Amino acid sequence: MATRPETAKKILLYWMDATVALMGFMLSMMVLASAREGRIFVPHAVAAEVCVLAALAFLPLVLRDAYDDRPRPTAKLVAGGLFAAGAVALVPPSITTTGSWEMVGCLWLSALALYLPLRATACVGAALVALTTFYVSAVSDQPWQYLLISLTVSAVLLPATMRLWRWLWWTIREAYDSREAKATLAVSNERLRFARDLHDLLGHSLSVLTLKSELAAKLATIDTGKAAAEMADVRRLAAESLAEVQVAVDGYRVLDLDEELAGVRAALEAAGARCVIEARTDDLSPAARTLLAWAVREGATNVLKHSTATRCAIIIDGGVLEMRNDGVPGPATSWATGAGSGLRGLAERMGAAGGSFTAATTPAGEFLLRAAVPA
Repeated sequence: MATRPETAKKILLYWMDATVALMGFMLSMMVLASAREGRIFVPHAVAAEVCVLAALAFLPLVLRDAYDDRPRPTAKLVAGGLFAAGAVALVPPSITTTGSWEMVGCLWLSALALYLPLRATACVGAALVALTTFYVSAVSDQPWQYLLISLTVSAVLLPATMRLWRWLWWTIREAYDSREAKATLAVSNERLRFARDLHDLLGHSLSVLTLKSELAAKLATIDTGKAAAEMADVRRLAAESLAEVQVAVDGYRVLDLDEELAGVRAALEAAGARCVIEARTDDLSPAARTLLAWAVREGATNVLKHSTATRCAIIIDGGVLEMRNDGVPGPATSWATGAGSGLRGLAERMGAAGGSFTAATTPAGEFLLRAAVPA
């Protein structure tokens, strides 16, 4: 039922329909037996039967209106109440000893409880019990004490049961909705992760490809051999980027920190920036190495795209990465106000893994990227 809330709702409503139909059948048999035995006149029996069956017929309609939310009282609820009042007013004295006929009013009260707040329902219930007890006791030989106790118990149990059934349906529906929301959120998070990873992959690769293509174009008229070598690197990098994207689509991509450091050094030196690397990574876990590899890649992409750096220092010690570069344009600022989505995505990745991330220009005019991974 948890996976099919509408099925649960139908089961609850059909169960109540069957209960109402059974009660209608029992009351009809009582009236028919009383009419055959001559204890009540036929017109009286017909009028009483019409009222009780009409009151019971409105009950399923009223319940269906009230199961999805708490609506205001409707014309169907009022009509059902009028027929229930008529049924109680026409109660055959010969069958009041069964204690069933006057229950029609309590059934209507249980439907009313789905429309009104608890306090209002209690007030209406108290008035209904008092009036029904007084009237039925007056037209029959039953003591009012017995009627009061019987009707009070029914006026408490029936509305409580009805509200419990609706609460059960609401709980099932909310559990299903929360599961659907959780699944939708998981899909959205996966799309965000993939977009971030794809940006990290292509942002770095395309920056290097652009740089090498420009360098090859400049060398084409000066040194065709070097230009051809640069274009060969462009072809190799393009093939590697395509392979990385294909692996990213499969969701099984893990970056190697040593390979990233070597690739970043080559890319930065090709751009004319001297790169110094000091990395002590032997005691790092595979997950920590992967996180730092992402940080190195995004940091190098940021240097290539947003600076005219002539030097860059990369230091990794104890799970802490620091990347410093010069050539920062403009005044000192924080990555949060000036950077693109790459550093933001890296910060989200680090935060999700329990690490920390900062990136900002320093008073000395350098840009400092600092990432720390969990031990």
